[in-house]
Amino acid sequence: MKKRALAATALGLPAAAGLWGAAIEPHLFAVRRHTLPVLPAGHESIRVLHVSDLHLAPWQKHRAAWVKALTRLDPDLVVNTGDNLSANIVDQVLDVFEGLLAVPGVFVLGSNDFFSPVRKNPAGYLRSESKVKHRKEPDLDVDTLIRGFEAGGWTFLDNAEATLDIRGTRIDLCGLGDAHIDRDRIRCEGEREFPRFASEADLRIGVTHAPYSRTLEAFSSAGADLIMTGHTHGGQIRVPFWGAPVTNCDLDRTRARGVFPYRTSLVEISAGLGFSPYSPVRFACRPEVSLLTLVPPGH
Repeated sequence: MKKRALAATALGLPAAAGLWGAAIEPHLFAVRRHTLPVLPAGHESIRVLHVSDLHLAPWQKHRAAWVKALTRLDPDLVVNTGDNLSANIVDQVLDVFEGLLAVPGVFVLGSNDFFSPVRKNPAGYLRSESKVKHRKEPDLDVDTLIRGFEAGGWTFLDNAEATLDIRGTRIDLCGLGDAHIDRDRIRCEGEREFPRFASEADLRIGVTHAPYSRTLEAFSSAGADLIMTGHTHGGQIRVPFWGAPVTNCDLDRTRARGVFPYRTSLVEISAGLGFSPYSPVRFACRPEVSLLTLVPPGH
């Protein structure tokens, strides 16, 4: 009798974990909060909302409604680090961000803003980083997505730079395209270097979708105070008390999400809000946005 009970428990635990990861945790949206001492002395604090990896599909009304309500956080700046789409539903994505577009913001794109996800074995993600098959032309309406964000007032930062004045702080921002699909354009010796930051800026922020080592190195070498990225999904399936098995890039698994130092910069990686429709599970890794409160040292 005991053996049968133990066997039933052994069978039931994986089933319960599977049900939790597929049907419950993907809807437990969270706001992850960090206070980062990156502003010069005497500057007012700045609230930055970091949204990443929405991966919106047409039927995900609950996720869309939760993101629309993020205006309640009253951010001073919005940073969107890409992978907004899982299907050609640009109008729905723009509607989700309508309220946040009224806030100063910047955005970069991820591979799933250009290319729709392809069917694959979800277990392959646990063995090595995913590969995006080369496709000459995007099959998602990325141009309309860019125009929509820009019309709302956000600045497109793929391999570009911008300066914003937020609460009296001059913020210099540089962005790199998605390194996961080789759209980052790092320029070094012999060319006009990029990324680069204005020496007179009060704060220097690097923005990209995927935190590959080469992008972190480029931003930090250029003098970034803060680097903001997504892409990793925090591992998506985490092992309790151990962490993420993978990052889906060349970072080690201990840096799949959160804040950590990289040379002279701070890096903040959002675990993001979604997943591929072909890997519709999150376990021990709630979908999230980040709310960063930027302050002077000592606050």
